[in-house]
Amino acid sequence: MKNNNQLILNLSDNEWPLEYIDHDRQIARAIAFDDEGYFYFVRVKRDDDFGKATCIETAGGGVEAGEDSDVAILRELEEELGAVAEVLCKVGVVSDYYNLIHRHNINNYYLCKISAFGEKHMTKDEIESFHLSTLKLSFDDAVAEYERCATTPLGRLIANRELPVLMRAGELLNLLDK
Repeated sequence: MKNNNQLILNLSDNEWPLEYIDHDRQIARAIAFDDEGYFYFVRVKRDDDFGKATCIETAGGGVEAGEDSDVAILRELEEELGAVAEVLCKVGVVSDYYNLIHRHNINNYYLCKISAFGEKHMTKDEIESFHLSTLKLSFDDAVAEYERCATTPLGRLIANRELPVLMRAGELLNLLDK
C-alpha cells in the first residue's frame, strides 16, 4: 500500500511556556490494526512533571542510533503490545514540542497491520512509571477516547498530535475497501 499524500503537521505546545528547546527526539509510532478492524493503542497513566493524567497514545518510541524508523516501529510494537506486524505505509510526520521538558519531537507514523500477538517486552519505566497497558478499540471508540483524554494539558498535546494521524489512517483504510 502506498501513501503518496503523507500528512505533514507542525504543532506548537500551547500548554506550557516555551523557555528553550535543547534536544530533538526521533520517534516511530504506529496506527496498528488487525484483520477484524480493531485498533491497538497504549493506555498511559502518569503522575509526573506533566501532572496526573491518563491518556491514550499510539504504540511507539524513540528511534535508536543507527536504526531506521520503519524498523524501530516493528520493535516498538513488539515491546509495547507484544505484536508482530507489517508496515503497510508511512502515514506522515508530526513535529511537535514538549516545552516542559525542552524537547522537539519528530514523530514518524506508520500504518501497521498486526498478524499475531506474543509477549510484551516493556522497560521498567514503561511498567512502573507510565503503567502502560493495551487498548483494543474500534475506530470510532478510539476517536472518542482521544477526545475524552484531552481534558489534561498532556492529553491535549497527545490528541492534537494523534487525532489527525488517526483520521488520515482511516481515510487510507477506506481506500482499501473500494
